[in-house]
Amino acid sequence: MFSIPVFPPPVQGNDGRAGALLAPPVGGCYNGPMTENGSSGTPVFPNPAPLWTKDFTIITLGSVVSLLGNAVSSFAIGLLVLDYTDSILLYALFMVCYCLPCVLLPLLAGPYLDRFSRKRVIYTLDFLSSGIFLAFYFLLRFDFVTYPVFLLVAVLIGGIDSVYTVAYESFYPTLISRGNFQRAYSVSSLIDPLANVIMVPIAGICYKTIGLAPLFLFNAASFFIAAVMETQIRAQESHAAQRRTEPFRFRRFASDLKAGLGYLRSETGLLTITAYFFLTTLCGSVSGTLVLPYFKSLGTDGVWMYTFVMGAATAGRLIGGYLQYRFRYPVERKFAIAMFVYLALSVMEGVYLFLPFAGMLALNFLSGLFGVTSYNIRISSTQNYVPDDKRGRFNGIFQMLNVLGGVFGQLIAGAAGDFLPLRGLVAGAMAVNLAAALVIMLPNREAVKRIYNVDI
Repeated sequence: MFSIPVFPPPVQGNDGRAGALLAPPVGGCYNGPMTENGSSGTPVFPNPAPLWTKDFTIITLGSVVSLLGNAVSSFAIGLLVLDYTDSILLYALFMVCYCLPCVLLPLLAGPYLDRFSRKRVIYTLDFLSSGIFLAFYFLLRFDFVTYPVFLLVAVLIGGIDSVYTVAYESFYPTLISRGNFQRAYSVSSLIDPLANVIMVPIAGICYKTIGLAPLFLFNAASFFIAAVMETQIRAQESHAAQRRTEPFRFRRFASDLKAGLGYLRSETGLLTITAYFFLTTLCGSVSGTLVLPYFKSLGTDGVWMYTFVMGAATAGRLIGGYLQYRFRYPVERKFAIAMFVYLALSVMEGVYLFLPFAGMLALNFLSGLFGVTSYNIRISSTQNYVPDDKRGRFNGIFQMLNVLGGVFGQLIAGAAGDFLPLRGLVAGAMAVNLAAALVIMLPNREAVKRIYNVDI
């Protein structure tokens, strides 16, 4: 089930007219043409259908189960690597190994996922993840873990997660009933922080008491349960239905990949969003790589400070997700809201490590509140805009570039983190992030508004 990577991920950045009309409704998801009124979209559906269908409920419950396991293991494995190596450089290289398969595999997975069943890929990878974490638990239990083992597990899970993310993000919109994109993605954005609020403190307690190995057994069980639940989803995948008997051919694959790249180049708004999030993920990756080592350098109390600071951010995300579920954005102001969030997040992320503990808590709470707004506007708008039969390729390209930005950020942080002040590096990265919003998004605002300022 969809989740953030089990390894400390880079902090997500501030997460003419369309050429072709959007695809017809798929699996109950309204994905059809929008009638526009100025810069704001007026939907053709007057009465949204119920959001909580059987399939949407199954995938939501499955996400809850898997994210409970992932929340603890995400926290645990970062501490394990730092404890085993006591080196920011080796810690950063570990995260790079996780990200390396994510650079190429999403691009290659996109054309396949636009022709074949995304659901089957999702539950198969979850079963596989369950087996890997079960094996990792036994390696820890019998003290067979070395740094090369960490790197091997990082590569395996990185490859699985990279394909899984594209499959999930391409499949999820087909489970959303018409007129409910914002509410559905607000629910999705609530699950991860809720899991972190519940499970990260438990992981911190385990770190000081029984050890971290049992957490990976719990994660293996959560992936297995999620996979079983996913097999019960019955939504029709119309993009794959007409191609069930079509064999996989490399020439067709290459043609589909080329068409996906051409589609992105032809869409100024999507290209702008993709370029901006590449840079903001790079900058966020510098910050995300250095934050845990900074707090760990403060001693045992620093680890507890880290859990509370991150907890404040997840609390902000919870409240932000709930508000977005209850209230709709003013359609004509969605781009303006997104720009304000991008700029505000850059400032807050850049300065909070210089503040007293109370100030860190306050700014991380606001960062979480704003960050989920950025995520919701971006993902709901782009997934609504991109036709279903191109969604896998767009998500593959977007994911690949974001991971590539994350890898560059990790390498920069790893190379500089052992020699330069960590807080200064984070502040510098966020200054670049601020400039990216002004230089990339603002000049192309009209093209992005056609994607963001739509009632979905």
